[in-house]
Amino acid sequence: MNTNNFHNSQTKMGQMMQQDPVNKADFQRFVDEIQTFLAAANMYSDLPRRLAYAGDASFYRLIPKLVVNIDTLEQLTRLVACANTHKVALTFRAAGTSLSGQAVTDSVLVLLSEHWRGAKVLDEGKKIWLQPGVIGAHANQLLKPLGRKIGPDPASIDSCKIGGIAANNASGMCCGVKQNSYHTVADIHVVLADGSRLDTADSTSVQAFVAKRPQLLDGLSELAQKVKSNPVLSEKIRHKYRLKNTTGYGINALLDFDQPLEILKHLMIGSEGTLGFIADITYHTVVDEAFRATGLFVFADIRACCEAVQLMASAPVSAVELMDARALRSVAEKPAMPAGMVALKDNAAALLIEVAGEDEAMLTAHLQAVSGILAGFDSSMLAQVPFSQEPARNQALWAIRKGTFPAVGAVRPAGTTVIIEDVAFPVTQLAEGVEKLQALLVRFDYQEAIIFGHALEGNLHFVFTQSFNQPSEVQRYGEFMQAVGELVAVEFGGSLKAEHGTGRNMAPFVKLEWGEDAYRLMQDIKALFDPSGVLNPGVIINHDVNAHLKDLKPIPSVDTELDKCIECGFCEAVCPSRELSLTPRQRIALHRQIQDGDSALTGVEKAQLKEAYQYLAVDTCAATGLCAMRCPVGINTGDFIKSLRAEQPTGKWLAGMAAEHFAAAGVVARFALNASKVTHNVLGDSATAALFRGLNKVTAGAVPTWYPAWPGGAKGSDIPQHPDARAVVYFPTCANRMFDADSHAEDRRPLPEVMASVLAKAGYRVLIPDNLQQLCCGMPWDSKGHQALAKQKRQQSAEALLQLAKEQELPIVVDASPCALQFSQDGLNVQETAQFLHQYVLPNLHIRKQQQPVMLHVTCSSKRLHAEQQLVELARACAEDVVIPKDIQCCGFAGDKGFFTPELNASALKGLKQQIPSGCHQGVSNSRTCEIGLSQHSGIPYQSILYLLDKVSERQVETP
Repeated sequence: MNTNNFHNSQTKMGQMMQQDPVNKADFQRFVDEIQTFLAAANMYSDLPRRLAYAGDASFYRLIPKLVVNIDTLEQLTRLVACANTHKVALTFRAAGTSLSGQAVTDSVLVLLSEHWRGAKVLDEGKKIWLQPGVIGAHANQLLKPLGRKIGPDPASIDSCKIGGIAANNASGMCCGVKQNSYHTVADIHVVLADGSRLDTADSTSVQAFVAKRPQLLDGLSELAQKVKSNPVLSEKIRHKYRLKNTTGYGINALLDFDQPLEILKHLMIGSEGTLGFIADITYHTVVDEAFRATGLFVFADIRACCEAVQLMASAPVSAVELMDARALRSVAEKPAMPAGMVALKDNAAALLIEVAGEDEAMLTAHLQAVSGILAGFDSSMLAQVPFSQEPARNQALWAIRKGTFPAVGAVRPAGTTVIIEDVAFPVTQLAEGVEKLQALLVRFDYQEAIIFGHALEGNLHFVFTQSFNQPSEVQRYGEFMQAVGELVAVEFGGSLKAEHGTGRNMAPFVKLEWGEDAYRLMQDIKALFDPSGVLNPGVIINHDVNAHLKDLKPIPSVDTELDKCIECGFCEAVCPSRELSLTPRQRIALHRQIQDGDSALTGVEKAQLKEAYQYLAVDTCAATGLCAMRCPVGINTGDFIKSLRAEQPTGKWLAGMAAEHFAAAGVVARFALNASKVTHNVLGDSATAALFRGLNKVTAGAVPTWYPAWPGGAKGSDIPQHPDARAVVYFPTCANRMFDADSHAEDRRPLPEVMASVLAKAGYRVLIPDNLQQLCCGMPWDSKGHQALAKQKRQQSAEALLQLAKEQELPIVVDASPCALQFSQDGLNVQETAQFLHQYVLPNLHIRKQQQPVMLHVTCSSKRLHAEQQLVELARACAEDVVIPKDIQCCGFAGDKGFFTPELNASALKGLKQQIPSGCHQGVSNSRTCEIGLSQHSGIPYQSILYLLDKVSERQVETP
């Protein structure tokens, strides 16, 4: 299927397709022009892809006419200018984790490819230059060794990207008002609606812009003067920005600055892609205190709780998170929670408080100050978890706070969505605001709703479930939001969007919150920057008072597990197919649309979706389950995809024969691998690749695609016995029994020999099942949907291992992390290589660290086994310089997909090679199949970490 040719015939979308944003002729001229500088592969016009990008993390859905993936700034500039000429609307999307509908469109959706992830640490970490495709957490990883971080800290920082953080002026639990993007931006590089560019860090760019856009700069100066000459409006702006506020444009820039370039720079922050595109941003960073303590304090009533918050506003605290009684009851069974939380009365509340310091003495002083404040509320305190610096316990406390949102999402009725709204009250009126908000939720029958938030700024999130399937439900939501607007913005003078951005959701309420004068000012700003209205129309400025009730995303009930999905997109950053086909969020969204009986899709369109879904969703899913670790409600989309494969498993007879005669299958596989090696030696790279491409085509994919990293068949292992040593049961996995060591590696011994060597140095001997060649963990069958065969092989292997282990209650070591995960999911107590080596072997070895750098790949299964830290520490014990590449969470080899769907592995690892430092000639991991793909796409041999440990270790000599 050709998914990228725009001139393919388009199917009629019926009611699903929104009204054309521009005249069809103008749109076609726009497309014709951008095709002169964008490749067909960077333009998605097919129905499946457009539907996949129709939603973001909000509860709105708009189907784009076209999705474009941009590689360079030059392409972006030309695209914007072309859109302006032809009056075609553009919407920019970074990660699509926005909650207010600012990243969806019925026109052209603009995505950024992997070429927008540049980052440079400046001034010894005091500044950092970032492109919009950098994930926020990755920026902090670069800064962490220098004791710095970026100011904004949204809850989605592991998934959201810098472009969205800046464009939404996102904040979070610790950054407050003073450390958000508005207050920490140093320089910015923007592309405006007419294609003009300004890089405030470049004097040449500034001079050219001043000469080219004098009307814009003069207009900003005039607006600033208008604000400053209006004392009532000026005071309103000051009041609004003492709170957290992302409703409307950041018109505090007109008050805070005199120079029009500074005004422009700060107006771009929080403008949600409606004024221009942020091509890069330089931040002033903030101190990341190394010493932290956390405590949880439960108050009998909300008023005492909020009084404590007011006193702490001037205290040395890093974060103060408020949770109401309903929120606390929803997570009452979480570890570290005080007893009795299930029975909390409705007027109770709690504060989760973090105190930090740059050193131990400073932390102690800060704790004394905060503890002194809390001591004044002893009579109101129902329970507490005292301050502690213990990392594991504090992590459990923060898991309580982070668990409140998914607690509501996981129990919501099928067919409903979870809505998280975001307001701010003046801190002095916080208690009254919470009480009235709770009453409003009860009045509109949102009985399940919970309230939590960043108390120091009066910033509250309230979470509730909502159906949009009936007009009465839409009406209820509309009336509720009107009441919220009147309560927060009018009665309390607060913010209707404190940190989530205005989007479509709050655009109809901007005038209600700000009043006529300020709203007209915002309209003037939009007209100055984007007179044709082509940049994200309908967001922030929207004249339709019911816009927030239109284009609502249907959530049909399709599957017990998938129904929990809120399409937040947190899963996408770790998905290896995210730049090849679909992400977990998109797999679920498309499945919902295929299964939706009330969908406006025609039968032909659904058939088209189903056909495309097979490759985009099923065939290219690695199914490693890494997505579940990022999902707020724990959905494993990989398991869902495997269930679809199980409905129509391929090759049932062959799979059964392989399971029954696995030893023979291994012999055949090793023979075939050696035959391919001989073929390669005779024909060379190009001819061998061509031969296998032909065989792959003729056999309809039954013969895999060949590439140079293909190993030969494994050689037999010679394992010496040490009868006096301590015994450990060792399971050499089938991949390590089938594949030979990398042909370019320095050490080409079979892995079982290396394992035995390392263990012998630490005083261990290995016990291996006699029927080893017949054993397998079952993964080859499980991944293809042959679940019964997989379970049969796994049980057969478990019985053999337990028979050896139970005699002396011995540990069981598995030399590949994916196989260890398979066994552990069935309840068998096994240890993956790195776990066992780190805990039992490393302390008994003498290590001479390698000076040359080593690349380390942490497998998905290691992460799911919670063995990541042991693997990293083991590698760092062996080498002075261990490099873990950024933006690679999963290699995408996924068992044998690296052979049969090699484009998945190639896409997942396309950023690997350029991250290998000079002088690095070795990579390590703990999965043989992953290592094959890593070797292919890095250009250096990857092997099990056992090879490195054996190389740098000696038996520890006992001192007399």
